[in-house]
Amino acid sequence: MDGRWSTLRSRVTTYFGVDSDWERVPVDPERTRRVDAVVALALMLSGLLGIEVLRSLDGLGEPPGPVFLPHLLVVAGTLPLVWRRRYPLVVAGLCSLHFLVVGITIPAVALSVSMQVVYFLALFTGVAWARDRRAMLVVVAGVLVAMSTWLVWQFAVGSGVEALLTQGGKPLPRQGLFSPVTAYVIYAAVLNTVYFGGAIVGGQAAWRSALQRERVTDQARTITAQTGELQRRAVVEERLRIARELHDVVAHHVSVIGIQAAAARRVLRQDPEAAEGALRSVETSSRDAVSQMRGLLGTLRSGDEEPGATTRAPEPRLADVPALAEQSAVIGLDIECRVVEDSPGAVATVPDPVGLSLYRTVQEALSNVRRHSTASAATVFVRVDHRGEPGFAHGYAEVEVLDDGRPRSGTSGTGLGLLGVRERLSTHGGVSEIGPRVTGGYRVRVRMPLPEEPS
Repeated sequence: MDGRWSTLRSRVTTYFGVDSDWERVPVDPERTRRVDAVVALALMLSGLLGIEVLRSLDGLGEPPGPVFLPHLLVVAGTLPLVWRRRYPLVVAGLCSLHFLVVGITIPAVALSVSMQVVYFLALFTGVAWARDRRAMLVVVAGVLVAMSTWLVWQFAVGSGVEALLTQGGKPLPRQGLFSPVTAYVIYAAVLNTVYFGGAIVGGQAAWRSALQRERVTDQARTITAQTGELQRRAVVEERLRIARELHDVVAHHVSVIGIQAAAARRVLRQDPEAAEGALRSVETSSRDAVSQMRGLLGTLRSGDEEPGATTRAPEPRLADVPALAEQSAVIGLDIECRVVEDSPGAVATVPDPVGLSLYRTVQEALSNVRRHSTASAATVFVRVDHRGEPGFAHGYAEVEVLDDGRPRSGTSGTGLGLLGVRERLSTHGGVSEIGPRVTGGYRVRVRMPLPEEPS
C-alpha cells in the first residue's frame, strides 16, 4: 500500500512540476498588468449587469442584507483579478474563499455566469502562473476542500433544495433512478468536478507549454552562442595557422639572409665572385620571403582586390622541395635533395594541402639545421608511393631531412616550428620520427597518407 501511495505521489509531483526550479514570469510585466486590469474591469461590469438581470427576474430572492450587498460581493470577487498574475496563488485562494462564502449565503450570486468565469479564471491562473509549485498544490487542495464543503452544504440544506424543485407548489415526482434532490446534488457534483478539474488541468497544461517554450528559447540562445563561439574559434585557428606559416617563411629566409650576408662580408675582399653569389642569394631570399608573406597575409583580406592589384602567388607544393633545398644551400653547408617516386610524375600528383604541409616541414627542418646545428651537410629525401601498406591504404608521401651535426650550444628556438609540424600531422593523419640518430646527426621524417585516387 505504501509503495502504491509513493508511486502515486511521485506521479502527481512530477506532473505538476513540484521539483522544477523554473519560475514563470511575464515577458512584459507592465503590459501584463494592464491586460489583467482590463479583464477584471470587464468581468466586474458584466457581473454587475448580471445582478440587475437576476433582480429583474426575481432570481436573487431576499438577500440577507442591504439591497446593494450583491453588487458589493461581485466587486469583491472580481477585484483580485487585477493582481492575478502578480500573486496567482493569493488571488486563487481569495476567489475560492469568496465562492464558498457567497455560495452558502447568496447562491444566486456565486452561480451567476460572470462569477463562474471569475472563479474559473482565478484557479486557472493560480495553476498556470504559480512560482512555487508545492504551494500551488496546497492551494489547489484547499480549493477542492472548499468545493467539497459547498457540496456537503447542498446536502445539508436538502430540504431547501427540495423546496426549489417544485412544480405548482408540489414536489416533483420521482420519475427516474434518483429522487429529484439526489439528482440535483449529483448534477451539481459532476458539473463542479468538471469545472474545477478543467481549470486545474488547463492551468497545468498552460504552465508546461510555457516551460517548453522557455526551453526551446534557451536552446536557440545556446545554439546561437555556440555558433558564434565556433566561428570565433575558426578565426583564431586560421590566424594561428597563418602565424605558423609566417614563422616558417620568416625563419627560413631570414636565417638564409643572415648566413649569406655573413659569408659575403668575410669573402668580400678575397673572393668577390663568391661574395656576389652570396649577395645574390640574399636578394633572392628576400624577394621570396616578401612574396610568400604577401600571399599568406592575402588570406586575411576581405576578398575585394583593387583593380590592377597583383594576384598572390600560389602556395608551394611538394614538387618545389628540390628548389627549396637548392636555395637553402649556403657556404659551409651542402644540401642534397633526392626524389624517389614509384612512377614518373608521382610527386606532382600529391594533393596541394599535403604537399604544402610537407614543404613547410622541410623548410622548418633546414632552418633548424642552419641555426641550431654544427652540421656541414644535409640530405633531403622526397618519397611518394601509391602502393598501399598498413596504415596507408592508398599510399603515402614522405619527406626526410638528415644532417651530420650536433646541437649548437647557446641556441634555442620558440617551439612554434615543431608545433606546426605536429599540428599538420594531426590534420592529415600522418606519422613522424623526429630526434637524434644513433649514428650521429639529426633526423626529421614525416609521412602523410594519400587520398584514394578517383576512378
